[in-house]
Order: sequence, then C-alpha cells, then structure tokens
Amino acid sequence: MLKNLDPLLNADVLYALKSMGHGDRLVICDTNFPGDSIARQTKLGRLLRIDAVTAPRAARAILSVMPLDTFIDDAAARMEIVGSPDEVPDVQIEMQAEIDQAEGKHWPMVSIDRMAFYEHAKNAYCVIATGERRFYGCFILTKGVIAPDNA
Repeated sequence: MLKNLDPLLNADVLYALKSMGHGDRLVICDTNFPGDSIARQTKLGRLLRIDAVTAPRAARAILSVMPLDTFIDDAAARMEIVGSPDEVPDVQIEMQAEIDQAEGKHWPMVSIDRMAFYEHAKNAYCVIATGERRFYGCFILTKGVIAPDNA
C-alpha cells in the first residue's frame, strides 16, 4: 500500500498513467466492451484492469491522480446509446458526477456514436477494463497537465 493513493490504482495502471503525456487518451470500459481486442491496438498494446468496481468508481481513482485536458472540449467522452443518442443512463450520470467532483466544476462529457467510439478507443494510449456490468459504461478521458508550483 502507498499513502495518499487510491488502492484501486494497481502497479500496471499507475505505470500507464505516469507514462501518458498531455493529450494522451485512456478508455475506461464496461465488461461488455471488446477490451482485449481494442487494447491490443492501442499505444500500450495490452489490456489493463481495475476489476470488481463500477466504471465511475474506477474513474474516481484515476482522476485522483490524472488531470483532464483543459485545451480541448472533448477531454471527457461517453459512448452514445444506439438509437437514442441523447439519453444519458445512470452509469453516465454517475461518471459525470465523478468528473465534476475531480475537476471542482461541471465538466460536460461529449457523446460519441458506438462505432466511432471503438475507432477512437483504438487510438488511445490504453484501455482499462472495469467490473461495470451496466450497458454503456464506456468512457474516454484525455490527460491534461499539472502546472508548476510557482506558476
């Protein structure tokens, strides 16, 4: 165990988060997402896991150490419901709350069509599979920067 780190942040996830640079994207996915096959096409090239928790809970751990990118409008994205793109299910409402809490303000998520989401995911730095069983518990987050202490 490490002090002041969420215990869900295992060594593999911490390595990926530390290795990512400004503008790199990560996918947090549910159990139905083709995580392994998509992850093989990412920059990291292998699937990471934060098992036995929901996608929003995994996001809380990740966002405790990773800032979102303030230079772009789509630093947080959600997978749209097929045939109902404006509907926002509970899992996405919960994710929105985690993002807002981590950033200290409302930070709207953009929505991405399911098939386009898969393509975006292939270009991510990494994919982190969770124990999320609710449908459409898939998100893309873009890493931002941390300013110097004297800035």
